[in-house]
Amino acid sequence: MGAPEATTAVALPEVAWHVSTRTGNGSGNCVEAGPVLDGSGRVAVRDSKDRAGHVLVYPGPDWTTFVTGLRHGECAPTA
Repeated sequence: MGAPEATTAVALPEVAWHVSTRTGNGSGNCVEAGPVLDGSGRVAVRDSKDRAGHVLVYPGPDWTTFVTGLRHGECAPTA
């Protein structure tokens, strides 16, 4: 996976943000991700506590590879 593009939320076109389904406890310690709605296929990721702050933008295929790896346990957190 290549390096993501770093930008800010205000510099992006519209994004269809989604809160992580793993957030269940309401602590606010999560990320939001969603497709950039400019037809590019890119996916943006931001900290839900700083919605106007920095955003990482991934090419669609890289994001798909990342999520697939998570689902298959390939990106397990380290202690």
